[in-house]
Amino acid sequence: MNRMYYLFLVLALAFLNTGCKSDAKISEEQVAESFNPALEHRFQKLVDYPVGANNFPRSMSLNPEEVYTVPSKDWTSGFFPGNLWLIHELTGDSIYKAKAQAWTVLMEDQKENDKTHDMGFKVYCSFGEGLKQDPDNQYYKDVIVESAKTLITRYNDSVKSIRSWDFNKDVWDFPVIIDNMMNLELLFEATKISGDSIYHNVAVQHANTTLKHQFRPDHSVFHVINYDTISGVVKTKETHQGFDRNSTWARGQGWAIYGYTMCYRYTKDPKYLTQVEATTKFYMEHENLPKDGVPYWDFNDPAIPDAPRDASAAAIVTSALFELYTYTNNKTYLDFATRILNTLNSEAYLLKDTVNGPFILDHSTGNWPKNDEIDEPIVYGDYYFLEALTRKRNLDLK
Repeated sequence: MNRMYYLFLVLALAFLNTGCKSDAKISEEQVAESFNPALEHRFQKLVDYPVGANNFPRSMSLNPEEVYTVPSKDWTSGFFPGNLWLIHELTGDSIYKAKAQAWTVLMEDQKENDKTHDMGFKVYCSFGEGLKQDPDNQYYKDVIVESAKTLITRYNDSVKSIRSWDFNKDVWDFPVIIDNMMNLELLFEATKISGDSIYHNVAVQHANTTLKHQFRPDHSVFHVINYDTISGVVKTKETHQGFDRNSTWARGQGWAIYGYTMCYRYTKDPKYLTQVEATTKFYMEHENLPKDGVPYWDFNDPAIPDAPRDASAAAIVTSALFELYTYTNNKTYLDFATRILNTLNSEAYLLKDTVNGPFILDHSTGNWPKNDEIDEPIVYGDYYFLEALTRKRNLDLK
């Protein structure tokens, strides 16, 4: 690895020597002292993983070691190309860019998939990350706009939201999940690329409807809102992946914090900022948040403190708070995010060098009610961890 690899990567990791000061001057000696060599080994595992259309890594079991892979239609498929793009941004090493490009091309077949709301996760986390590093790439732009055009076909003007899932039609008329906030970034960017305001407008309508109905008085989040397709009224408020309908699913809380921070970026609507700060306060001050800042998979699991953690939720919130800090200058967010990023970037959460799988973090929880992907490496945990590293680095460079 060249000298710039160490410099740019370690700027994001120099917590022990710089504390939380975003304007800190970082010396070459501090860079050398702060570098975490475990990340370099994990990055190599990702770039070595064989490219294949049905081979997108999603998660893995550790005993025995087995990587669970999915095709491009799976909602998690775009994260692995995104991880490679983010590692390229951190390191400047062209080998990661080449692999990111190869994986990203395999996502193009999703641009007309109208059976899913996860277009942002799939296309923007792959093609969108590529466009950030190659802003004149017309191919990437075209795929993003076409994907946005597909996504808005799921919009219902009575509900004023994008439909999330198509399954369980005997139970839900028009389900909207908090996760769907994450797909709005694709729409906002499509308007910037194309000049067509329809994508931006649909994103705002969806965000406003979610804001009105998805939050409890204490600013925690319902996972699923079921709407009537004709009148647009709320029929039920429930969960699908949390402990129960009144519990707070940690990753859902993370989606809300990240989603409304992102919406504020594109709109500067103060009601989004007000909500995200209240929802962040709930998360940061919850009595069941462990001291290391990595939440249990659900804040209300009665098995706490023996419940599984969710490092992916911690990574999502950490990445969001670095951005939220730039809008508020509230150092509490910067301090909290830096502390949690330092925790994730430690022996307690990084996969050991000996693990032969294309992942970085351990201890994420996917779908507890289905006993699926419990306390395992999961690809989206890595994505938001890497994004948090890049955001922290960019703050350090200012």
